[in-house]
Amino acid sequence: MAILECWKSVMATLEDAITHLTNGDWEAAHALVQSDSSTQACWAHAIVHLMEGDTGNAGYWYRRAGRTARGTSEIASEIEALTRALS
Repeated sequence: MAILECWKSVMATLEDAITHLTNGDWEAAHALVQSDSSTQACWAHAIVHLMEGDTGNAGYWYRRAGRTARGTSEIASEIEALTRALS
């Protein structure tokens, strides 16, 4: 049961991070994902750095997530894709 509760907590944190990303608050999202090494959190972390304008760092996090790096023009579609992946 403890593993299930931990997973629910991680998912809730990622959902909160997505809410912040959707609202343009990359700093709040960053605070939530920076200590999570899951694939989904690495993807969210990449989006954070896209929003910040740090494409080099975003590329690092995309690689950690096993995804192809995207550009700043694709931020909205990336948030949508991450949201779909978590549902």
